[in-house]
Amino acid sequence: MTKTLRAQAKPRPDNSEQPVIDDIRLLGRILGDVIREQEGDAAYALIEQVRQLSVAFRRNADHEADKALKRLLKSLSNDQTVSVVRAFTYFSHLANLAEDRHHIRRRAVHDRAGHLREGSIELSLQRLADAGLGPSAVSAMLAHCFVSPVLTAHPTEVQRKSILDAERDIAHLLTARDDIQAQAAAYRVASDALTPRELAGNELQLRARVLQLWQTRLLRFAKLTVADEVENAMSYYESTFLREIPRLYANLEAALGEHPIPSFLRMGQWIGGDRDGNPFVNAQTLGHALRRQADVVLRHYLTEVHYLGSELSLSNMLVDFPPDMLTLAQASPDCNAHRKDELYRRALIGMYSRLAATLKTLTGGDAARHAVPPQNPYPDAQALLTDLRVIEAALLAHRAHALAAQRLQPLVRAVEVFGFHLATVDLRQSSDQHELVLNELLATARITPNYALLDEAAKISLLLQLLNDARALRVMGAQYSEHTLSEIGVFEAAKTMRSQFGAQAIRHYIISHTETVSDLLEVLLLQKEVALMHGTLDAPDSSADLIVVPLFETIEDLRQAAPIMKAFYDLPGIKAMVQRGNSDQYGEQDIMLGYSDSNKDGGIFTSNWELYRAEIALAQLFDAINQQHPTPVNPDFIQLRMFHGRGGTVGRGGGPSYQAILAQPPGTVRGQIRLTEQGEVIGSKYANPEIGRRNLETLVAATLEATLLQRTKPAKATFLQAAAELSAASMAAYRKLVYETPGFTEYFFQATPIREIAELNIGSRPASRKATQRIEDLRAIPWGFSWGQCRLTLPGWLGFGSAVEQFLNPQGGETPANTNEKRLALLQQMEKQWPFFKTLLSNIDMVLAKSDLALAARYAELVSDSRLRKKIFSAIEQEWHRTALALVLITGQEQRLANNASLQRSMAHRFPYIDPLHHLQVELVRRHRAGNGDERVKRGIHISINGIAAGLRNTG
Repeated sequence: MTKTLRAQAKPRPDNSEQPVIDDIRLLGRILGDVIREQEGDAAYALIEQVRQLSVAFRRNADHEADKALKRLLKSLSNDQTVSVVRAFTYFSHLANLAEDRHHIRRRAVHDRAGHLREGSIELSLQRLADAGLGPSAVSAMLAHCFVSPVLTAHPTEVQRKSILDAERDIAHLLTARDDIQAQAAAYRVASDALTPRELAGNELQLRARVLQLWQTRLLRFAKLTVADEVENAMSYYESTFLREIPRLYANLEAALGEHPIPSFLRMGQWIGGDRDGNPFVNAQTLGHALRRQADVVLRHYLTEVHYLGSELSLSNMLVDFPPDMLTLAQASPDCNAHRKDELYRRALIGMYSRLAATLKTLTGGDAARHAVPPQNPYPDAQALLTDLRVIEAALLAHRAHALAAQRLQPLVRAVEVFGFHLATVDLRQSSDQHELVLNELLATARITPNYALLDEAAKISLLLQLLNDARALRVMGAQYSEHTLSEIGVFEAAKTMRSQFGAQAIRHYIISHTETVSDLLEVLLLQKEVALMHGTLDAPDSSADLIVVPLFETIEDLRQAAPIMKAFYDLPGIKAMVQRGNSDQYGEQDIMLGYSDSNKDGGIFTSNWELYRAEIALAQLFDAINQQHPTPVNPDFIQLRMFHGRGGTVGRGGGPSYQAILAQPPGTVRGQIRLTEQGEVIGSKYANPEIGRRNLETLVAATLEATLLQRTKPAKATFLQAAAELSAASMAAYRKLVYETPGFTEYFFQATPIREIAELNIGSRPASRKATQRIEDLRAIPWGFSWGQCRLTLPGWLGFGSAVEQFLNPQGGETPANTNEKRLALLQQMEKQWPFFKTLLSNIDMVLAKSDLALAARYAELVSDSRLRKKIFSAIEQEWHRTALALVLITGQEQRLANNASLQRSMAHRFPYIDPLHHLQVELVRRHRAGNGDERVKRGIHISINGIAAGLRNTG
């Protein structure tokens, strides 16, 4: 495969894009005016000079521009460099806001025209109806459905709340600007006289917010803490989830009519409970996370109850109230004579006082308003829900449906979904840490001197024996290590938190690096130690409060997933215990699949292929386990739920969620899915409320279609065989470069900002699991993120080109001259007919479009050994071209993103303003590594990392 291609996305002309172009120009002009005003004409001119040279470098491969840009950047003082970095970083953020607004704008145009878009619930329901599946079938499926996006911490995503708030204000002002222009159009005002006073006022407010951004510190002074990450996550609940999830349910209710819609969509959270590789997460952070979550959700309820009280001023002189409503009002401590006949207000004031007392009890916080003193806290969310339903029933009884729908019913749905805990916090720890704890516990108890040295069979035998022994492991008065006390403390805190905030507050315990059956049994034994497991394993009523969730991460782990789970369920007592579970309906078994480490281990294609195979094997295993009870309506059924550890980058499972869910193996979704959301992807998906609701909607739509429409028969045997061949060749090519090429690790640490990401303490979690510079020990986030920063995006495509070349030329030789046409036709057929293959190629296509070899070469100049630099970069470049050509041969599309015009245009708008950040980052990294310890240099690198990540939007 010798043909070379340049994977630059070329936008198609489209008049519908003019509004976003106008918004970007407007925000860019305002930012420029602010910089000129605040920093002076010289600073503005310098920024323009950098931009123009960067554009020339990109568009014309201009060597003179390249030299001039290098000279200019080297001549800048540290202050100047940071100023320019800030300018382009803020432009990336502003461009994102403009694009988000345009996305909403275009969606509204399509909705008004009656065009149903891919991923919308309306289109999914229409497809289901066309297949003969009406509202009753959908409602029945949703009764056993569980969809949960899970937010996880990520250093590039954590921004100061001041920045997020200012950006949300700008987003609101862009929306208001559209409303002003729409009003002008409705009254047929000439385009050159579009209500100038309103537009001028709007622009003045935009200018104020941009000025606020420019004069607000972008970064935090101190190292990020887990508490900072919790706060950042809470901002998305306040802006989006608390209101938009009830709206999504309301839309479903409207579409399905009288058929009930259970609360199947729930939020999950790792922040505060994910200890894997993060020494700063412990029992205290878990308690803090849940208290903050409770504070956010209870204050939301307090606000809504307050406004309900102001709206429901109905008098019993005019309305007949049911007895339950009268009882609720009479239970209120509100005795104000002016509200004697206003039963709703009296009841709601009483409910407010109970909520205020609940807030004080659970979080120590105080409510903002007090018509009567806080008293009689609610014991749980169900008690609050009962009171709200009394009010709802009363309103419906006197035909006040409109009043119920406006605020009360969304509040009812919110309480159902969020409870008093807001989101389920997962616990996660690495299997080796559990082994260390048990090693100490068992040695201190004189059960075995060195548990860790036992073989697997001996471990299983001993663990089963201990699970069937009612006695605790800890010895009274014995001294245990800080590590053991901390780990057990998390289990004890989980028990306390569940009793305070409800069973839904903590439900899952995830075991990273699950490699053996004993890894699962160890967590059961630690649950038993703190009474999270009830009864011994051989008892007829044993159960565990926390679902033990294995995380299969590496290629080898994925291959062993089904055998490990079969061996686990073959153990005496395990199946019966899980069947009793912690669900009222049936037993639940979550299994988490890791996209990150499997990619770092074997490359993009092999990672996805082994994930695909593991899912099929696991689904078949649980079909066999449930063969006597094949449906969830039976209490002995065990519900398998796949938990997808997706990151931001394609190399870590990223890409459009709708297509990703539909690309799952047939018959593996079954209405059940959890998936992680992290990185700058959280901001791009959920910072804007309407876009947030649309993204949640795509998860629901895809789950509906994958469950009710997807064929259950497997892909063609020829497809599966071809994928197996491609996987073997892809993994071999990937590992040959990454793990078997001498000097590759050195190249990676010098040609990417990985050292700066690790050294500058970006985020609360260390970049590496161990104090080494081995790629094997590096966490997957900095691995993938670093390649994105230098614009090679290597984890998202490496190995695929060589695999296709070998597949098409099994006897060797040049391509395309010796291409096996039948084999090429097979790959083309797979791309058209197999969602798994089509989605994977689409994601690789997107990654290549976001890569840039010219910019990557600039980063390669940071490698001190010129021979090593040329050798490694040349190998990478050749594989990049092989992959680009492979896509052309299979898809027939010479141009990247040929089927994604909106992303094409988005990149064309933003890339000329991201490029300067790359050039500036290289210069700052060069200074930093040369020993320049100036704090401004470090700050500039950090800001550039933020700006590049914001501009690319899915690199983390």
